[in-house]
Amino acid sequence: MSETFNIYCDESCHLENDRQPVMVLGAIWCPLDYSPQGAKRIREIKAKHGLNPKSELKWTKISPGNLRLYLDVLDFFFDTDHLSFRTLVADKTNLSHASFGQTHDEWYYKMYFDMLKWILQPDACFRVYLDIKDTQSAAKVRTLHDVLANNLYDFSRDIVERVQTVRSQEVELLQLADILIGAVSSINRGVAKSAAKQTLIERTQERSRYSLTRSTLLQEKKFNLFHWRGTSRTGQ
Repeated sequence: MSETFNIYCDESCHLENDRQPVMVLGAIWCPLDYSPQGAKRIREIKAKHGLNPKSELKWTKISPGNLRLYLDVLDFFFDTDHLSFRTLVADKTNLSHASFGQTHDEWYYKMYFDMLKWILQPDACFRVYLDIKDTQSAAKVRTLHDVLANNLYDFSRDIVERVQTVRSQEVELLQLADILIGAVSSINRGVAKSAAKQTLIERTQERSRYSLTRSTLLQEKKFNLFHWRGTSRTGQ
């Protein structure tokens, strides 16, 4: 029987007209059997710092008062062999979808596949979880599942078993993905004005041994980052 993995996905600045120069897609992934243990450990870290274990961790909530909590969660990720992170940073400044006969949504799903294809393997099974955002989430899930299956020739859904939305406040590993995506997004957008957030970015750079502004080696297993940069007429 093939091994099963959970993939927890989130995104930042993915809309076409949000006036943001980059879109960041990211995913935490781990063996299915480790997911409950990982979630339990994050709840323990919350409790250690006097936070309700059911409280949601988010990049936007980082402040000087809870910095130690977020540093501990970050260190937990880097100290845990079962957890890996993959992120794609896409430059949106030179997009020209019409040149390639596509919509922004179609480009978005191409980028999602590019982000996930490094994780997906033909001899394993994967369950993909996305943070529920709005009323369009159900349609997004169906489309993403179709895109992944078609590109992998996985018509029987043996590789990508499911793609579904979940509520991030109920899924600790999705909260962890949000924190890592926040660090990558902030440094690439140049908006980390908070001293506490800058400290988290610096800790991420230190622990990953990467600048976060350049692609990592393709073979990087723990913290894998890919910068997608378009040309003046790109859409691919």
